[in-house]
Amino acid sequence: MPTPSRATPRTPPARPKPPAVGARTWTALVVVGLVGQLAWTVENMYLNVFVYNTITDDPNVIALLVALSAITATLATMLIGAASDRARRRRPFIAFGYILWGLSTAAFGFVQPDAAPGVQPAATAVVLAVIAIVLLDCIMSFFGSGANDAAFNAWVTEATVPANRGRADGVLAIMPLMAMLLIFGALDPLTQAGQWRLFFGIIGALTAVIGIAAWFLIRDSDSIQTTTDGYLTATLHGLRPSTIRANPRLYLTLVAWAIVGTSTQIFIPYLIIYLQRYLRIDGYALILGSVLTLAAVISVLGGRVIDRIGKRRAIVPGTALMIVGLIGMFFVRDMLPIIVFGTLMMGGFMVSTAAISATVRDHTPANRVGMIQGLRMISAILIPMVAGPFIGAAVITGANETYVDLGVVKQVPTPWIFVAAAAVAVFVVIPVALLKRRDNASHGTHTGTVDA
Repeated sequence: MPTPSRATPRTPPARPKPPAVGARTWTALVVVGLVGQLAWTVENMYLNVFVYNTITDDPNVIALLVALSAITATLATMLIGAASDRARRRRPFIAFGYILWGLSTAAFGFVQPDAAPGVQPAATAVVLAVIAIVLLDCIMSFFGSGANDAAFNAWVTEATVPANRGRADGVLAIMPLMAMLLIFGALDPLTQAGQWRLFFGIIGALTAVIGIAAWFLIRDSDSIQTTTDGYLTATLHGLRPSTIRANPRLYLTLVAWAIVGTSTQIFIPYLIIYLQRYLRIDGYALILGSVLTLAAVISVLGGRVIDRIGKRRAIVPGTALMIVGLIGMFFVRDMLPIIVFGTLMMGGFMVSTAAISATVRDHTPANRVGMIQGLRMISAILIPMVAGPFIGAAVITGANETYVDLGVVKQVPTPWIFVAAAAVAVFVVIPVALLKRRDNASHGTHTGTVDA
């Protein structure tokens, strides 16, 4: 009698390969996305440095600037997002929006206290400069958010599918880092030399040129859907309590985004000033360049992991990595340790943001893609950029660290901003735990749409 052969182990079914994103789509995603982030880097970081160096060192002015910009950007995204839904077109909003965005960015260089001849006393000139820069920032934010946050992000959702959104958002997540890296490497010497008009002019011109290029590069999806709601009803649909109750996964994910975003906005507006003035590191551009390059690698690799293990499962590990980096930043003072923990901080932030962003796209209904961008802005921009900078300003004021510049005593950011950021980031476990509970209860099935 023959000896029974050992049973051949069953090979698990191969995981289907995610559908590829076309070359034209990748080109538009990278080029338009990167240049948009160049303009946002100027507004989010260098505009703060410009105000600090040339107008006032009061951290509350910076916090006010960031907050009003965030409010304007959110309103623009809601209005333009709903308008692009009704028009069933994204391309014109992207192209013309980028052109106007670039022109308004270039105008920053013309705002300075000494730009108002004959105004006395000097304090009055400072007040007028603050008012001018705030108004111009709001105008720039309206054009930028309408073009980028509303129309471009809606186009990305329609140009991708759930199976490849982790990779797409992983690449998009590194765009802010790459933008910072390019500006630090190529244009930061202009800011250190005080050539702000040329600095803003270069970025503004590039943004406008890409707006022209976007008209020829981007193609609207043939499947863009819209609703029969009136314009105002469509704009405000996502804020209705009934919509929130019908879509718990979407709104829990948005809460997680607000927490992570608020954490980062506690330190990002003051990061360059911290490196320059508190740590007194002249070569901060080298630090930031190294951190951003390494964090970008983590983000791209993390995008592939997100598609494999699941988006919700990647949120907490990514945030935990960011928290480790934040705690490390509180203690380190030398260049190499700063690069190590800065990489963990920014890399973790990028991975968690990519996972959250892709999850939101998965829960976006086809007929309200533009409207959802307004909700994204509330969670990713409005709440973080209103709450975060004021938390950071309160920490800076409470620490009361100062330095003397040409006989003038100025406040300076301290390492406690990183501790405050870590404390806020920990709360992301709450919405993620609730998401997990709902996923377990429904055995992974998707229930509810934003049209409920």
